[in-house]
Amino acid sequence: MSANTRPTVIDNLIAGDAQMLSKQLQRLREKIFPPESQKTLRRFSSGETAKLIGVSDSYLRQLSLNKQGPVPDTTHSGRRQYTLEQVNALRHYIASVNPPDKQRQFLPHRAGHEHLQVIAVTNFKGGSGKTTTSVHLAQYLALRGYRVLAIDLDPQASLSSLVGFQPEFDLKANETLYGAVRYDNDRRPLREIIRKTYFDGLSVVPANLELHEFEHTTPRILAEGRGAGRDLFFARIERALSSVEEDYDVVVIDCPPQLGFLTLSALCAATSVLVTIHPQMLDVASMSQFLLMTSDLLSVVREAGGDLSFDFFRYVITRHETNDGPQAQIIGFLRSLFGDRVLTNVALKSTAISDAGLSKQTIYEVEREGFSRSTYQRAIESLDAVNGEIESLIRKAWRRE
Repeated sequence: MSANTRPTVIDNLIAGDAQMLSKQLQRLREKIFPPESQKTLRRFSSGETAKLIGVSDSYLRQLSLNKQGPVPDTTHSGRRQYTLEQVNALRHYIASVNPPDKQRQFLPHRAGHEHLQVIAVTNFKGGSGKTTTSVHLAQYLALRGYRVLAIDLDPQASLSSLVGFQPEFDLKANETLYGAVRYDNDRRPLREIIRKTYFDGLSVVPANLELHEFEHTTPRILAEGRGAGRDLFFARIERALSSVEEDYDVVVIDCPPQLGFLTLSALCAATSVLVTIHPQMLDVASMSQFLLMTSDLLSVVREAGGDLSFDFFRYVITRHETNDGPQAQIIGFLRSLFGDRVLTNVALKSTAISDAGLSKQTIYEVEREGFSRSTYQRAIESLDAVNGEIESLIRKAWRRE
């Protein structure tokens, strides 16, 4: 065989493609977000702000006239607009002028007896909507005044990209969760790895390919018989979170699309679990295998001392097309099997959500003027309903009325 007809060495081909793609992604990011700028969040109208806090627009207007609370920006037409930082400052101010029994209505931070809520979002079928569910839930809760930490456990780092971090360029070694759960002396405190985001009230632990190291190292540690108790792999994420639990109300973990040591460790750290389901028969069949494997592996973890008691375990229907008859049948089938473990509300498939993703934004970030009113409203109402139902489960776990 001549040199000209030799087959391409596949690792070199893949490496070349990866480099080309990475460069183009960097150029795209610099076009959308120039190097000297940082991703920012839009401002909220007075009506949106009033709805988020749970007061009337006229009450906010009166506060503004009396120069009480943060001073909003005013448009040329005289409309008041608030940043999310100002929305949260308003929450604190309004809570401070209300009696103690009503303060939590405006400032929903958990009390000392209410445990940190850790929600693992999982499924090993790609395309089930895990990242979309995770990032919108985290942002929804932050918009409502909770202190939220989002953890990206997927080495593909889609959630990290959505909140403004590109793994190839923004992260160095030991700047993912792996840095806080690794087995050697290079382990770092989780507090040093957490990053604040442009979304006030939402912090993130970003991801990159470094997370694969946990999958490679853990089998060797187990084979060597090293580690016991809190040093076992399934206790490491929980131990890392315990060092920062006083800073947050809710942790949302976007698990990788595989049932490895990272996912098992996340499930053991979780107080609640969401399993995302795209209502197609192939996806449902895949989920059956996922549940069987998860059950087998977790039973081993439980026998080794892992705590697997959850406040709630729910299936979340994602990317539902309302005019699709077979999808409706599958949803009915799932409800007949699992009852109220399937969330009542479903996340609809929406061009608004997918179009927002093209510019690395979520439906809670984009300017609504970029979409038709009905398309935007349909998407936001769908996600609000799903996330509101999850919020009610969190509050129930805290025994709040």
